[in-house]
Amino acid sequence: MASEMQRYDTNEDDEEMGMDVKEEDEDDEEKNAAMHAIAGFDGVHGSSRSNRFQHHQQYQEQPTPGGSRRCRPLEEKERTKLRERQRRAITAKILAGLRRHGNYNLRVRADINDVIAALAREAGWVVLPDGTTFPSSSQPQGTGTAGGTPTTMVTSSSSHIPTQHTPPGSLKGVPSGFQNTDDQSACQMKSVFVPTSSPYDSSSTARSQTSAMVADGLDTQNDPFLVGSVDSIDKQVVDMHTKLQERDFAGTPYIPVYVMLPLGVINMKSELVDADGLVKQLRVLKSINVDGVMVDCWWGIVEANAPQDYNWNGYKRLFQVVREHKLKIKVVMSFHECGGNIGDDVCIPLPHWVSEIGRSNPDIYFTDTAGRRNPECLSWGIDKERVLRGRTAVEVYFDYMRSFRVEFDEFFEDGIISMVEVGLGPCGELRYPSNPVKHGWRYPGVGEFQCYDQYLLKNLRKAAEARGHSFWARGPDNAGSYNSRPQETGFFCDGGDYDGYYGRFFLNWYSQVLIDHADRVLSLAKLAFDGTCIAAKEFIGGIRQLAMLLN
Repeated sequence: MASEMQRYDTNEDDEEMGMDVKEEDEDDEEKNAAMHAIAGFDGVHGSSRSNRFQHHQQYQEQPTPGGSRRCRPLEEKERTKLRERQRRAITAKILAGLRRHGNYNLRVRADINDVIAALAREAGWVVLPDGTTFPSSSQPQGTGTAGGTPTTMVTSSSSHIPTQHTPPGSLKGVPSGFQNTDDQSACQMKSVFVPTSSPYDSSSTARSQTSAMVADGLDTQNDPFLVGSVDSIDKQVVDMHTKLQERDFAGTPYIPVYVMLPLGVINMKSELVDADGLVKQLRVLKSINVDGVMVDCWWGIVEANAPQDYNWNGYKRLFQVVREHKLKIKVVMSFHECGGNIGDDVCIPLPHWVSEIGRSNPDIYFTDTAGRRNPECLSWGIDKERVLRGRTAVEVYFDYMRSFRVEFDEFFEDGIISMVEVGLGPCGELRYPSNPVKHGWRYPGVGEFQCYDQYLLKNLRKAAEARGHSFWARGPDNAGSYNSRPQETGFFCDGGDYDGYYGRFFLNWYSQVLIDHADRVLSLAKLAFDGTCIAAKEFIGGIRQLAMLLN
């Protein structure tokens, strides 16, 4: 943004000092009328275009305080307008980006000064209405008078207009050429500046700036316009103070920042990859005051060869290096396959012995309507089925977590491991693998139900018999395919089967299986990591986020 500002602001200080180039004829007419009033013309304004042109021409031919004449050729004006349009176009894009992505409260016709002020305030600076900027912990320099009250001089909007003597008792910046009360009132209205202050400025500073806008000796008590202006400014100051309190983050809880380490920082042999490169990266993170790192502990690496044969060597070395740099660790218990998803740059399958079981019993994986298996993670139907060499899936997860807790006890005791996040499904998220790219799904298809392995179907059959409707022991037959749209299916369309008795029963059962799985695994995780913060990932609208914290 700074480069764009320099690009269009070069060589314009002398040409456009105090001028606001307008793009519409109506704005040009208002500017000419303002020039006419300030220059002290006494005649009545004509409505014809020729009279306005004559006044404007006379104003241009007035000598400047230096004795030179300033006459702007038509080509120069057009170039100035073109540069102003280009600058406004860039400013509009900057403002749109800040409003959309940065949540900045900028008015529609904000200029580059408003952008700079907003960025400065976001960085913790205080920006006064007159542009004075200083850190929030200090006071402005060089703007005080006796008693510490800052004073601001009100000047005319065009810097090349000749300055005139201001008589006592009149408003500063008002020419003395006005003879009647109407002219003086009109001039007062043009000269009183009511700032649109930032909501981040302090109320006392804003009040002192407001009081400095009015000239010394002016009777503000009997002037209804000035009284109303000051009252409105006072109201703005109160509003600013309220907004300041809303944006004050002092005393709020500290939010630690963790950086995710590469997925393949530990290879399939449970060895640390590129230790020297890791040290350099950790030094950079420490230099920018990052609190810690986040790392996946892959089930397919640690328990790869045989049940309960855990190899933590690579992770031990990794944790030691992180501790040497005085960083904390957030650990992820990853019970899913890595590879094939967005952001996966390595391939880490499930343990080999689990894959061997899956070749003889593919129902341990999630299955869609067509019988296609998804080996990314184990089906929740075997949570309580002893099909993994005499153990249930939940028992396998618990043994893995308990082994980790015992092996890394010193890191827990020293507070190096600050949190343990438990994987609950595909990509570690609490969701069904309903949208697998490997099976042809593309956004925005509805996906397919993943409950057709024999273990989940058995669970569904029990739930249907408990409701007294054994014929409900089936999945929907009109839910479409992976890339169907909701309105193209008989189940998800408006008024579809999802809202019928069977549809409600099935969806309640389908979601309850997910909830029961999370309850079982997280209960055992809390038991294994007693005293440590436990977290889980939930998938909401395509956004991965931490959804549950257990103390």
